[in-house]
Amino acid sequence: MIPQASYDIIVVGAGPAGSTAAMYAARSGASVLLIDKKQEIGNPIQCAGFLPGSGEVRALLPDAELPETLDNYPGSCILQPIKTQRIIPPNGSVTEFPVKGAVLDRRRYDQFLAEQAACAGAELMVKTRVTKVEGTTVETSGVFGKHRIHAKVIIGADGPNSLVAKSKGLSWKPGSKETSVAIEYQVRNVDIDPDALEMYFGKDFVPGGYAWIFPEGEDRANVGIGIRTGMAEKGVSAKEYLHRFMSGHPLAAPKMKNASVMNVIAGIIPVNGAPEKTATEDSLIVGDAAGHVIATNGGGIPPAMIAGKIAGETAAEFAAGKCKLEEYDRRWREQFGKGLETSVQARQLMDGIMKSDTLMNAAFKFISPEQMKAMQCGKMPGAVKMGLQALNRKKK
Repeated sequence: MIPQASYDIIVVGAGPAGSTAAMYAARSGASVLLIDKKQEIGNPIQCAGFLPGSGEVRALLPDAELPETLDNYPGSCILQPIKTQRIIPPNGSVTEFPVKGAVLDRRRYDQFLAEQAACAGAELMVKTRVTKVEGTTVETSGVFGKHRIHAKVIIGADGPNSLVAKSKGLSWKPGSKETSVAIEYQVRNVDIDPDALEMYFGKDFVPGGYAWIFPEGEDRANVGIGIRTGMAEKGVSAKEYLHRFMSGHPLAAPKMKNASVMNVIAGIIPVNGAPEKTATEDSLIVGDAAGHVIATNGGGIPPAMIAGKIAGETAAEFAAGKCKLEEYDRRWREQFGKGLETSVQARQLMDGIMKSDTLMNAAFKFISPEQMKAMQCGKMPGAVKMGLQALNRKKK
């Protein structure tokens, strides 16, 4: 595919945020080019792929306007429907609560989203890397050759190390960026509950984060950990922690004694909310590039797609001369900014407690299943906040 010399909007990155932005921008009448560095959209996989149902998302972010593709997607994208979530603290006591959603085949889902963008009129360039952003001109290199392409708007949906964000001064300030390192295996021949997500805590297995078992079928699962490297033991890698969890955790290890690893997935997750600005007069950032992640659980698909819808619609309005592009920043913060900030505050309160299994056990003991679900949704009940603050003071 040979691109045109110019478009109204260029979207860099065809993940859930970028494809959603491209779809809504094209539907609004803008000419759109969607660029992705992967040879095949959605491959390699970059996250565990749990997508809560639309009802759960509305409870999480009640003021947000949901993209239709959060709720309406082909059944072929679903690996396993989910009914229950379980939280397992260091002492092994189990708290569970109902949750509706699905573990997705991210390759199929990401391709579905990109197809929806193409059906809306966006042009798509795969295996193409953006090598430079200069004003509203991008330089690309890839299977279709090298090009300089102009636009009225650049949308950066190119991940936590976004080139667009760096080029436009929209990155986090030095020293303020907090990330979690995630490594996960797709495994087979495991003895799991196929209807339940399981999340495990404990400083010996997952310092500053949690381990998970997300079912992908009767005897298949995504098993992984997300840890903060600054809270890890010196010299112990994320992969070593994952192996320690799979072979040594008293509750999880027996489920995986015969497991075979079929695929390795790794990535970086921003967990300290959005930078101060996510838009300039000619560019904006969305998804992981903008820190659109629920910090308490690392969930990024719903906020990324909600922001993608806002980004696409705002960019199209700007290209038509109907608004300033900086309006995007106000719009997404109005819809879910408070929830994002609250999730960061909850994560920060938990940070100190996670350094002690005793404190973690105490925290999980007084938090009810309903409150725990609220925290997983990025909320912070008042009683929980006071309890966690008290535990942090006790730690000192």
